[in-house]
Amino acid sequence: MKSLKELYKIGKGPSSSHTMGPQKAARMFLEKHPQARRYEVSLYGSLAATGKGHMTDVAIKEVLQKAAPVEIRWYPQVFLPYHPNGMTFKAYDAAGLLEEEWTCYSVGGGALSEGKAEEKTFLTPEVYDLNTLADILSWCEKHGRGYWEYVAQCEDDDIWDYLMEVWRVMQASVERGLDQEGALPGPLNVPRKANKYYVKASGYKAHLQSRGLVYAYALAVSEENASGGTIVTAPTCGSCGVMPAVLYHLSRGHGFSDMRILHALATAGLFGNVVKQNASISGADVGCQGEVGVACAMAAAAACQLFGGSPAQIEYAAEMGLEHHLGMTCDPVCGLVQIPCIERNAFAAARALDSNLYSAFSDGKHNVSFDRVVQVMKQTGHDLPSLYKETSEGGLAKITE
Repeated sequence: MKSLKELYKIGKGPSSSHTMGPQKAARMFLEKHPQARRYEVSLYGSLAATGKGHMTDVAIKEVLQKAAPVEIRWYPQVFLPYHPNGMTFKAYDAAGLLEEEWTCYSVGGGALSEGKAEEKTFLTPEVYDLNTLADILSWCEKHGRGYWEYVAQCEDDDIWDYLMEVWRVMQASVERGLDQEGALPGPLNVPRKANKYYVKASGYKAHLQSRGLVYAYALAVSEENASGGTIVTAPTCGSCGVMPAVLYHLSRGHGFSDMRILHALATAGLFGNVVKQNASISGADVGCQGEVGVACAMAAAAACQLFGGSPAQIEYAAEMGLEHHLGMTCDPVCGLVQIPCIERNAFAAARALDSNLYSAFSDGKHNVSFDRVVQVMKQTGHDLPSLYKETSEGGLAKITE
């Protein structure tokens, strides 16, 4: 598996696969063809279907238009064989002749792929020699260590500095979001709710106040993402509100130190990495179960560790977080990361805390392993018709008709 730096990425919303990935691809293509006189970019499948709502064209033009005119072509009904988020870049010279044609895929979390068996363009080091939770759990139990200690063993020493920056950005996104009011950009005119939820939560008794604050924190980050603010992919932009909500709530409400939060981030990252390695975190590929479902699993693992859960209990908490999102469709209204995405982050944050609590009452033993749920999630996602996977052609996306 790759470094956690490849999972937790700091960038602007609203979509890691629709904005961060394509913009990265545009930068790479520009570096190869800085003297081109014209660019043409074709977007396919889910990338085209919801690209306008996700501002894919804006992200690409922001890079390429500095050098030459850009034409964006949309092919929502054409699905390239490797992944639903395909795109082809073309560069033309002064005579109108094609210099190069390059196809790549935005595979989730801002990551890119050329869809080749032996891919070199996006090759980054494999830093983890264990790729399943069962093997990692076995290592933890054999050596009497926690998941974060396995991260420390595999990553470079600067991983804690990087995770500290991730934590800072997460906290800042919560606090910025709580301060904002007004409607989110786009034709839906969705009003921001985080500030109201935060204020209303103060009027409830402790238990309900606690839950209300979690909602407010998740809404705050997800609304920041929807408005193009700076967030952390955890594991994606569309699911970026879950982890910050849980960690911010626990750090403020229970006084956990920054170092303990960083250890929790490391543990959560391992679970997200296992899914990314063995299945997918792309809504266009496996539906929202791969985004919000995985975020819930990560947050559940983080919470369980913070409250002293054993490696087995942590695995159980994460397994429940993902299992109970199986089959969740990705059906954004108008192609915007707003409805139902923002509310889903709030509910997933609450479910992560419930998963931790349920696991804490157990001894960690259960029948269905996290790895098995990951396999089922992948198969379930691939069995879903494409209209339920980020194309805005089915499910809740049809409410505008």
